[in-house]
Amino acid sequence: MGSKKLKRVGLSQELCDRLSRHQILTCQDFLCLSPLELMKVTGLSYRGVHELLCMVSRACAPKMQTAYGIKAQRSADFSPAFLSTTLSALDEALHGGVACGSLTEITGPPGCGKTQFCIMMSILATLPTNMGGLEGAVVYIDTESAFSAERLVEIAESRFPRYFNTEEKLLLTSSKVHLYRELTCDEVLQRIESLEEEIISKGIKLVILDSVASVVRKEFDAQLQGNLKERNKFLAREASSLKYLAEEFSIPVSFSFFLFFLFLSFVSFILHSLTYDYLWHGFL
Repeated sequence: MGSKKLKRVGLSQELCDRLSRHQILTCQDFLCLSPLELMKVTGLSYRGVHELLCMVSRACAPKMQTAYGIKAQRSADFSPAFLSTTLSALDEALHGGVACGSLTEITGPPGCGKTQFCIMMSILATLPTNMGGLEGAVVYIDTESAFSAERLVEIAESRFPRYFNTEEKLLLTSSKVHLYRELTCDEVLQRIESLEEEIISKGIKLVILDSVASVVRKEFDAQLQGNLKERNKFLAREASSLKYLAEEFSIPVSFSFFLFFLFLSFVSFILHSLTYDYLWHGFL
C-alpha cells in the first residue's frame, strides 16, 4: 500500500532522514515524484533513483497470491478469529463475534447506542486473552466528540466488576485506548493512512472509527452531483485503507454509520441487530 512508511521498505536510515526533511515519508510520497525531483532530493544519479523507484514499487505493490496460498496462510494464523462482544445472542448471530482481519459496520438511527457499543468493544480489546479479549491497545477515531472517558469507566466497572476492582486496572485500560478527534474528511484520511506504524509500535489490536457519517454529512451535499462523486471517492479511499489495515495486521476494524447512509455501504459485513433496547440491557 502507498501508505507504507519508507523506513519499512529497506531504505537506509540516512536516506530516510534526508527524505523526511522534505516531507517524503511514505511510498506514495516517494512514487508521486519524478526521477528528476528525486535526484535533487537524494543526491543520487538517475540510475540510483531508478533502482530506488523499483525497490519502493515492489515493496508497496500487492503480491500475487493463489486461492490455495490465502487459505493456507489463514489456516496457519493462530491469532483470534473473532473478538467476542460478550452478548451471547449477538455473538451467535455473528458466528463468534466481530471478525478479525475484516471491516465491521455498525449501523442504526441516531441515539440507538452505536457509540456505547464502540466504547464497550474498546474495553473488550484490552482485556486478557483468557477473558476473551485481545490483550492489546485500541485506536479510537472520534469524529463527533462523542467519546466519554467517564462512560468507558462506567461500562468497565459494570460489565467486569471482579476484574476492574482497583484503580490501577481502570487506569491501565484507559491508557490503552488512544483517542483521536478528527473533524474533517481530510483529517480522518490522514489519520487512517498514518496508522500503520502506530499499530506496530503500540500493539494496536482494534481500530474504531466513530463515525463515518458525521464528516461526510458535514462536508458533502448529496443533492449536488459533483459532491456525490467526491463523497464516493472519499468513502472508497477510506474503505481501502481500513481494509488494508485489517487484513495486514489481522485486527478487527469497526466503524459506525447512520442507518440512512446504508445505501453507501462498502464493507463485507454489516451488523443489523443493534437496537437501543437490546444493546443497553446487554450492558447493564
